[in-house]
Parts: sequence; C-alpha cells; structure tokens
Amino acid sequence: MSGSDVVIMVIATGLGACVQGSIGFGLGLIAAPVLALIDPSMVPGPVLAAGVPLTLAVLVRERKALDIRALRWALGGRIAGTVMAAATLAVLPERPLGILFALLVLTAVVLSVAGWYVRPRPRTLAAAGVASGFMGTATSIGGPPIALLFQRSRGSELRATVGVVLAFGAVLSLASLIAVGRFGWDELRLTLLLVPGVAVGYLVSGPLSRVLDRGWLRPAVLLFAAASAIVLLVDQVVG
Repeated sequence: MSGSDVVIMVIATGLGACVQGSIGFGLGLIAAPVLALIDPSMVPGPVLAAGVPLTLAVLVRERKALDIRALRWALGGRIAGTVMAAATLAVLPERPLGILFALLVLTAVVLSVAGWYVRPRPRTLAAAGVASGFMGTATSIGGPPIALLFQRSRGSELRATVGVVLAFGAVLSLASLIAVGRFGWDELRLTLLLVPGVAVGYLVSGPLSRVLDRGWLRPAVLLFAAASAIVLLVDQVVG
C-alpha cells in the first residue's frame, strides 16, 4: 500500500465520518467504495470496526433525542439481517461479492434520491433492521435503510437513533465476521489506518451538523457514492 493510498483512505474516511456525524449515516456509503478499490480486504470488516467509536461518539452527543421505543424492532431486525449476511459471506467468492456490494450501494443511492418514505412503525422498523443488518455486514453500508424511516424526523433524533442501530449492528457484524474467518489481526491492523480520518471527521461534524441537516451535502454524497459503486462494478465485471 503506497503513501498516496493512505492519504486517499484518510480523506475518504474523514469525509464519511463527517457526513455520518452530521446526518446519521455516511461512513460506509462514502468510504467503503473508495477503500474497496484500494484494498478489497478493507470491506466490510475494517470499515465496520472503525465506525463503532464514531457511532458511539455521535450517540453521546445526541443522546437526549434518542427514540428508545423504535430501537427494539430495528435491533431485532438487524440481528436477523446480520445472520443472513454472514451465511452469504461464508459461501460467496470475492468477485460476486464485489458485484453484490456495488449493486447494493447503487440501490441505496436510488432509494435516497427517490425520497421514498415509509413511517417508522414496528413492521417497517423490523424490515429496515433486516436490510440494515445484511447491507452493513456484507458491504459496510447499513445506515440508509434505517435513516430513510427517520428522514422526516429532527436531525438529532435521526443521528441518535441510527447511531445506536449502527453501533449495535457493527459489533454484531464483526462478531459474525470473526466466526466465519473474515476478520482477524490483519483486518485489525487495517482498521487502525482508518482511525485518524474518522477522528478528524467526527470533530468537524459537530460545527457542520446544522448546515448538513438542511440537505446541502446530500446530493454530493449520493453522487460520490454512486460513482464509486459504478467504478467498482466495472472493475469486478471487466477485471
């Protein structure tokens, strides 16, 4: 891994952490496509591990707005989705997994752009939890399914509630990846390379949270994620 690769990694994780700290999700959506192009082993384990302290920090900052009633349904679904994804990772070779990852990113972008909105009720929360668990474990992008349910809520409520789901889901996903041999010492060392970017991104997200809550950064985030996913998809199909 070259020095320029490390710089790109820090920038990608810093931007992703800044967005996640401001709108509730975004680390995986922004950083994972870039990191996968540099080193496929960065996804999903190291990205998930680097996101745990970030989501906990956001939760502490926004704890007063946490929607506790919605959590039990979303977390239950997250467990089911994580188990499904772990089973998939155990049998799929790298190339199909990369294609699946790219398609899931593009799907998340399309849903966000379309502005699809479903009220956060028990059934929809459970379903979103399943989708979040599968996507988060398989691709490091688990925020959009839950965030879409809270897109009309206050920014602080969205960030706090999604933060709990992402933190819980990331720990569960990492445990599953360890069980199937997809996260070990090598992945842990890669995770440490992402910590500086995540820390800087979180610090910047505080002052910018009010601006980003107005949606000014969202179109750029979606375009960046879609472009990265398309590049990854072409690389997996042609390469």
